Amino acid sequence: MMIARSRQVALALTVVLAAGAACQAKDHRPPARGQHAPSAARGFTLVASGDILPHTSVIDRARFDAGGTGHDFRPMLSGIRSVVAPADLALCHMETVYGADGVYTGHPVFQSPPEIAAGLAATGYDGCSTASEHSLDAGSEGIRRTLDALDRAGVRHSGSARTEQEARTVTVLRAGQAQVAHLAYTYGTAVSPYPPDQSWSVNLIDEARIIADARAARTAGADVVVVSLHWGTEWQENPDEQQVTLARSLTASRSGGRPDIDLILGTHAHVPQAYEKVNGTWVVYGMGDQIAGEMFDQRGARDPRANQSTVARFTFTPPQRPGGRWEVTRAEFVPQLFDLDAGRVVNLNRAIAQGAEVHAERDRISAVVMSRGAAQDGLVMGE
Repeated sequence: MMIARSRQVALALTVVLAAGAACQAKDHRPPARGQHAPSAARGFTLVASGDILPHTSVIDRARFDAGGTGHDFRPMLSGIRSVVAPADLALCHMETVYGADGVYTGHPVFQSPPEIAAGLAATGYDGCSTASEHSLDAGSEGIRRTLDALDRAGVRHSGSARTEQEARTVTVLRAGQAQVAHLAYTYGTAVSPYPPDQSWSVNLIDEARIIADARAARTAGADVVVVSLHWGTEWQENPDEQQVTLARSLTASRSGGRPDIDLILGTHAHVPQAYEKVNGTWVVYGMGDQIAGEMFDQRGARDPRANQSTVARFTFTPPQRPGGRWEVTRAEFVPQLFDLDAGRVVNLNRAIAQGAEVHAERDRISAVVMSRGAAQDGLVMGE
């Protein structure tokens, strides 16, 4: 059984979110899953990756890797484990919900095998955002199955909920000495309306609510607030007007002279998008699809960019004074490729070191990531 890391201890925080009344932070007391590299200067490293979107070909590959019985996603993700597992906190984006009784679909209504949760845990992920346009593809039962499976695997989650109380509860994870709140929202859902009397089941993007939730998490004791946003325009590498405008307003929000949000992580566009420091806060507009099958753009043309993505890695250091901000002192991205033929996530830097001819893919991803001046603010390509 895949189990979560010992650093994800229970946090006795009382949190009042914009959606409702006070409640306790999620209790999570797992045994250790492995040892991790010490954090420099008592800080911590956070890594995050893009959309996990299992099309039928991906599901078939996982079944093949399991020997024809069940599904095994661990081999598929093994190529990025050396980046994910050593981090103090690792976050993914689980775009789809899980099916049951062997009924799994890849498009246009997604229901993925629940074994993917164990694959995420084995790779080193601690939590996932689960708010996306596919969160209601199987109604409330799909959300329940998904979050139940993630719980069994010891992977935390944020963005969708099984109960109204859960929807009002902030997800807080331990990263080194820091308490990190993870909030997640989506622009909308492909399936509507919401299940009866369950408008709380998936978090929708609303600027006022996001800021209120971030402030509530901070007031309750979160040292760092991370916001995952499923947003943007599909197949567009440049962030759209809504992304840019919302990023500016969210990063400008402050309480007591301190930013309310410390990091924004974007998903949805299917292609890598830029990283940018906005009002002193890092914004990843879009990390791209970490796992997806062959995809076709709005013109019906196959678009290989859908299988290119990045892993974001940020090193946070403690504040210089009590009550100050945890600062990002190192910002990195690691270029990735999902090899459709092999059914494997590939760290492009490692592949190049091993002699693979993937320089063009790596350089194209790098150009997009750096397209809004992130290099001037210290962003570098990581190993």
